[in-house]
Amino acid sequence: MVSSLGGPGFALQVLQAMNALLPVASWSVYRTGQRSRPQLFLSASSEARDTTRECWRAYLSGPHLRDSTWKHGGTAPALSTALCHITAQEVEGEHRALVYDAHGMAERVSIVEHQDDGGVFAVNFYRHQHQRALGDAQIGCFESMAPVLLALAHKHIALTQAQPAVAAASASPAPQPRQRQTLPALRMRLLQAQPGLTPRELDVCARLLQGMTHEGIACDLCLSLPTVKTYRNRAFARLGIHFRSELFALAMEPQG
Repeated sequence: MVSSLGGPGFALQVLQAMNALLPVASWSVYRTGQRSRPQLFLSASSEARDTTRECWRAYLSGPHLRDSTWKHGGTAPALSTALCHITAQEVEGEHRALVYDAHGMAERVSIVEHQDDGGVFAVNFYRHQHQRALGDAQIGCFESMAPVLLALAHKHIALTQAQPAVAAASASPAPQPRQRQTLPALRMRLLQAQPGLTPRELDVCARLLQGMTHEGIACDLCLSLPTVKTYRNRAFARLGIHFRSELFALAMEPQG
């Protein structure tokens, strides 16, 4: 899976690799939420005819506005990331009819990243009706792989979204995109802004400036997600800021 990151075959490679642990027929990675623009980042199917894009269009025809499958007991989950497992029978009427029943999907397991605006970033694997129901051991295997899958999805998206910017830069002279700046260069800019930042605070903030998520930073630095957020909060306090946008403005302003 790692070797295919950023390439056109990544989605299918992940599905094939995961089939040894989780016998499913399709998967998708998307962001959705009433206050965020729905976006399908990638999908693939092991079926002869890939219907994942059709499923996404059906989802956008209305079910995404009333999707309750991400809620737990009517309240937001305590964790920023969570495992979600549902069967088609648990999905409400229109959503089930247009997306699950119409495309032969019977079960979904997901790793879900709940975002500050109430939206979700989800990595989803789907069992289809002709396949056997997933067992506890298989769902447990998925749970153990879930953080890795989430980090891989974020990395692949970052790589593929950076490619158009690189192509445009080679076509006409332009300032270097922020995400292409190296970690040492970003650390230096941060130190110029606040010499009191610790090495770990610099590690976290430099990666934030590269566009990495907190989950991705935790994976990259081999830290827990709460520890990453603690270093971020301490760094922001030293810098006198509260938001990532302020970090970009502070670190990317021209140096005198």
